[in-house]
Order: sequence, then structure tokens, then C-alpha cells
Amino acid sequence: MTRIAAVRGALPPHRYPQAEITDTFAALCLPTGADRRVLDRVHASARVDTRHLALPLDHYAKLADFGAANDVWLEVAVDLAAEAIESALGAAGFGARDVDLILFTTVTGLAVPSVDARLVGRLGLREDVKRLPVFGLGCVAGAAGIARLHDYLRDRPDEVAVLVSVELCSLTLQRDDPSMANVVASALFGDGAAAVVVCGDDREPGHGRGPKVIAARSRMYPDSERVMGWDVGGSGFRIVLGADVPEMARTHLGGDVRDFLADHGLTTADITAWVCHPGGPRVLEAVAETLDLPAGALDMTWRSLAATGNLSSTSVLHVLRDTIAARPKPGTPGLMIAMGPGFCSELVLVEW
Repeated sequence: MTRIAAVRGALPPHRYPQAEITDTFAALCLPTGADRRVLDRVHASARVDTRHLALPLDHYAKLADFGAANDVWLEVAVDLAAEAIESALGAAGFGARDVDLILFTTVTGLAVPSVDARLVGRLGLREDVKRLPVFGLGCVAGAAGIARLHDYLRDRPDEVAVLVSVELCSLTLQRDDPSMANVVASALFGDGAAAVVVCGDDREPGHGRGPKVIAARSRMYPDSERVMGWDVGGSGFRIVLGADVPEMARTHLGGDVRDFLADHGLTTADITAWVCHPGGPRVLEAVAETLDLPAGALDMTWRSLAATGNLSSTSVLHVLRDTIAARPKPGTPGLMIAMGPGFCSELVLVEW
């Protein structure tokens, strides 16, 4: 087993109510004089109250092209990643030079050298630290990142690894695009970062005491490449977001979760805390329905969606942080769930 020693988040300082973001999106992305009733309805039904953005709202109209947006992404991403890692290491009782592996994940910007490389000198990480930048997993990457660190640390029980996720979804905004996919994305996605410190079985954290990671399972679903992702072009990342995401959850997730738990002698009734990615209202309703969850089981996820929106790979880590702080009953099982481009899911079984 491995142990999650600490989880911490970082959010940009620019925080806005949903209605203000709606007005800005309408001005940037709808044709002059267009009927905005559908946009207003989608934004109002997203169950998002506020979001944090990489830039002040009035700066988005000034972004000339993909290059300008990516320059902002890199600057903000490095700052947020550094903040999240320093906070998580401090909470775990480790220093920067204790880190043996850093896994960085994003799906909202590009950089070479990657963000993790730029953090080595800034944070004082060792020169022999192992780095693994990951691009393309999207919303599933928070759970998948923990799973991959677990895989790594099982063979290196004396090491410490860090997962850092930064997603600045607002910088992928497609101007002059009134498509339903762009409207839905503009209603849901926000900006933020998170870091997770994980240690092997032989490496005790200084004072962090998160859950143990017991096992993980990855699933890919056939003929689903166009369910979620990006079309990449001159204007940057154009969202691919099919209306069938909730149906994918209904079709596949229930059986996958039950089979995974059964392999460990468990049922859904044994899970004392569900750590679910806040994919959006219809997705969360589908998850609760297919798993037959009791009322309130996903309350932590709903609160995260309302407070910050969907932060892609970062969101499930914020939910994990908040769940740890709520102190589930020690010795009981919990389950992390995330879905993302592929189309795919990742399940991580933990013990509180």
C-alpha cells in the first residue's frame, strides 16, 4: 500500500459570480444581437455559484490568439503549481529535497520545458528528481495521477512522490463560437491547481495522515473518442463535449465500480465516503443513479462544483482534500471516481 500524506489546492485570486461570467461570455462569443436565452439557461442550470479565473474578466477580450493565451497559462500555471506543492509538502511534514518523483498533469496549456522542470530550481527540488509531465488525460487525470504514483511507489516503498495538477480552463475560451459545446463548457469550467504528496509503505510522513491507497483500476470504453476532448487548431483548444457523457456513466460506471469493489470483498454499501469528480449536474445525477447512492453521498462534490466549477483534473483532488478534512471513519473504505477523454474512467480504492 501507499499513503496520501497531504492534499492542498491553489486558486487564482480573480473570483466572480456565475452571472458576471455569463455576461462576459455572451459579449465575447455570441454574435451581435443574438438571442442569449439558451446561454442564460445553460449557465443558470450548471449549479455553479462562483469561479476563479486566471485573469480579471476584462482581460479576456485582450487575448489576441492562442499564443497569447498560452503565455498567460504558463506564467499562472507555474505560480499556482509552486503554491500548491509548497503547501502540500508543508502539511505532510516533508521538504522539497525529500521528493523523488514529480508528476505534472494538465490539459489546458503547453510548455517545453514543462512546468515540472521549471519548478525544480524554484522549489529547490533535487537535481536527480524524476519528472513525468502528462498531457491529455483531462478530467480523469487527478484520480489517474494518484493511481500511477501508487503503481510507482509499490516498488519503491521508501520514496516520496508528488502529483501536481494545474488547469486554467478559462484560457481555452473560443471567441465567436456559439456552439452548444462551447456554451456548456463556458458554464462549467474554472481555473485552479492542486498537489498531492504520496509516500511509500516504508516512508512515514512527518505529520500528514491521509488515507492509504489500496488499489486502482483503469477502464477504456470502445468507440468513444469523440465523447470528450479537444480539436486543436489555430485558435487553440476547441472543446469536444458530447451530450452522451451522462449516458456513458449510466451504461458503464455501475458495473465497473461493483466489479472492482467485489474483487476486494466490498460492495457500494461499504463505502463510507465517495470522492467523485464534479463533471456537471447531469453527470453527477447519472453517477448517483447508476450506483444507487444514498442521499447526500455526493454532497462534497456538489459543494465543490458550486464553489469553483469543474476544474478538470484538479477538481477531484479538491474534493479529496475536503473529504480528508471531514475525517471519514478510520479503517473504512472510500472510493475516488473520475471520467475523462478516451472515453475512460479511473477508480481508486482507499482506506481512511
